[in-house]
Amino acid sequence: MDAKAFRELSAAEVEQKLHDIRDELFKLKLRASVGQLENPARIRQLRRQVATGETVRRESVRKQTSTEVEPAP
Repeated sequence: MDAKAFRELSAAEVEQKLHDIRDELFKLKLRASVGQLENPARIRQLRRQVATGETVRRESVRKQTSTEVEPAP
């Protein structure tokens, strides 16, 4: 998933998607420790997706915070 796709999701959907990606990443890491990975590059892809999702989530939080704060006179 790229940043554009994450930005199109609602906040709850982003949280759910991040949870799903982290869950899959955890399972892959367990398989990697046993040596049963079909595609080791998938771990790297998932880590990057988590980072992208967290970045988009943080951007939306900062945007909401900046609109709530009123400038000082």
